[in-house]
Amino acid sequence: MNDTPVVLSVEDVTIDTRPAGRKPIVRNITFDVREAETVCIVGESGSGKSVTSMAIMGLLPKDSLQVTGGRILLDGEDVLKVTPARMRELRASRVAMVFQEPMTALNPVKTVGDQIDEVLRLHTKLSAAERRKKVLHMMERVQLPDVERIYRSYPHQLSGGQRQRIVIAMALILRPRLLLADEPTTALDVTTQKQILRLIKELQEEEKTAVVFVTHDFGVVSEIADRIVVMNRGDLVETGTRDEILTRPKEDYTRMLVSSVPSLVPRCDPVPKNPKVMEVIGLAKRYGKKGFTSDSTVLAAQGISFTVRKGEITGIIGESGSGKSTVARCVMRLTEPSEGAVVLNGQDIVPMHNLRAVRKQVQYIFQDPYRSLNPRRTIGQSLMEGLVNYGVPEKEASRKAAETLEMVNLPAHVMNRYPHQFSGGQRQRIAIARAVVMEPSLLIADEAVSALDVTVQAQVLRLLEDIRTNTGVSILFITHDLRVAAQICNTIVVMQRGRIVEQGPARDVLAWPTHDYTRALIDAAPAPDWDFQNFRPVERAV
Repeated sequence: MNDTPVVLSVEDVTIDTRPAGRKPIVRNITFDVREAETVCIVGESGSGKSVTSMAIMGLLPKDSLQVTGGRILLDGEDVLKVTPARMRELRASRVAMVFQEPMTALNPVKTVGDQIDEVLRLHTKLSAAERRKKVLHMMERVQLPDVERIYRSYPHQLSGGQRQRIVIAMALILRPRLLLADEPTTALDVTTQKQILRLIKELQEEEKTAVVFVTHDFGVVSEIADRIVVMNRGDLVETGTRDEILTRPKEDYTRMLVSSVPSLVPRCDPVPKNPKVMEVIGLAKRYGKKGFTSDSTVLAAQGISFTVRKGEITGIIGESGSGKSTVARCVMRLTEPSEGAVVLNGQDIVPMHNLRAVRKQVQYIFQDPYRSLNPRRTIGQSLMEGLVNYGVPEKEASRKAAETLEMVNLPAHVMNRYPHQFSGGQRQRIAIARAVVMEPSLLIADEAVSALDVTVQAQVLRLLEDIRTNTGVSILFITHDLRVAAQICNTIVVMQRGRIVEQGPARDVLAWPTHDYTRALIDAAPAPDWDFQNFRPVERAV
């Protein structure tokens, strides 16, 4: 590998605010990336990994951030010294980037074919027919089905995995020397994630592309990394090969980071035969298609039956489109079930018209707390709102809100702050507090930790367990991350294409799956045979 040409050389790079602050936000970062090599940059939120990748692309916001020291050499050319026109030439042709959220990276009012074509239109002199042929070929290479149809489709008409493939096609169509991938698989389910990772690896091997992969997912790191760069609060902590970092980390921070990765080994026993808080019986949800006959429907869920007992955490797992979120929304009556019963504390809530009592008993924790919290209301106002709406005096509501913040390990004095003044992990704690303050009998957590880095994720999972222990609340936990499900769930319900294919105690379903689909999900999880907490491989039950 040492004889392989260096594509990217980051030398003592320092990034500061504009105007300069008391301390630069990224300090003296140094690493190389060679041809056909994958270097993973890992660290918690705020470590500076994404800022570093944006500096390499020349995409730092000029009014707020600046590189104040060092060099960034792309095939020997310092991109920090080139003109804006030259940087535009380098982007796409020599260096390209795949962003975390394809829906924000793609233009919603242009077809995806036109958006890939735009790259060729701006950077080549090919004719329209030649460009179209090249775009369709690239779409086939990223394993998109029915490329003629997808070429004419808009982003909202594609699945998350298909949109991410479009973004990858845009990045690779000019065969860049360097590909920057910033959390490109974080929001994808395990099977789609595995396909995307395999795709990047195949294209990299064909083109000898150097890859910088920014991620907080050590499962992904263990599968694709040749070398790892560990960052913490703007500093480079250590670098090394994949095996060195995962099995013999030198620094305490790296050891803490790696050991925070949840294991696939189930940890929670089934709960005793506690009273049933919720029983779902024969639930189904059909969506009608406009412009078609009345019996032309999409079946999002069918024949769904499971039970959640007092103090139990029941996980629903499955790929995107499996119907797990549809079931959660039907249980909450945010979506009307087509048939079946949802028995909450002994009462079927499906036929009910007045849901005021149900709303108090069932509370929802959404995936993105920043979108679910009102940016114009203080944290205290958000926590008190539900209580006041249900007749609790304002003084009493304020006291309960303060107590609940303490329960989620936040000081009561932050009640006058606004959501933007908190980190992602803190905002999720606030969202949990807002749900818990209502003293519900059931919490529904829909991908509540999927966007958090591993250390914050571990803290939030412990918090949910503590709340369950202290209050006896039941939790319906929706996730595509089997490692998370293994850490927190007593019972697992596996869904595929709107149906339950397997359910039972987590220790049985995850350790000895009986259905082929469950086994495929487990096999698709990154590094299923690795015990990160003990820095070693582990043998799974067969």
